[in-house]
Amino acid sequence: MRFKVIISNGEDGWLVIECPSLPGCVSQGRTVEEALENIKDAIQGCLNVFGDRTTADPIERLRWRPW
Repeated sequence: MRFKVIISNGEDGWLVIECPSLPGCVSQGRTVEEALENIKDAIQGCLNVFGDRTTADPIERLRWRPW
């Protein structure tokens, strides 16, 4: 899979890199290369979390809970 990422300068001199198609998927690095490697790990982690949330039992996800 390929994801578009945005790299910007952080306030502390580090590069901030985010993946807009995965909300909350952000990382950083001192160089572009380091930031790209770090966002790969972050993307994989986000996909793992999203996968865990979507593979739950469909009946359990639909069950109404009043609390």
